[in-house]
Amino acid sequence: MSKKKQKVISDIKKTKEKISDLQSKLRQLENQKTELENTEIVELVRGTKMNTSELAIFLKAYREKGDASFIMEKEEERNHEE
Repeated sequence: MSKKKQKVISDIKKTKEKISDLQSKLRQLENQKTELENTEIVELVRGTKMNTSELAIFLKAYREKGDASFIMEKEEERNHEE
């Protein structure tokens, strides 16, 4: 086998290894991003100070109407109670 061909074969092998390493790193970064997004979502949900049933009702209403007026009503109720 010629030296040129051996070099090309070697370069192909190295490139495939780099691609594999980069794909692995990409998967890790995507998982990390998902975890950070999940943490943000949890913090936002906890910040609403709704209990689980209120949150479920809100999410259902939002899905059905595409409207967040429910949360405004709850906020007004809390302000009146205070």
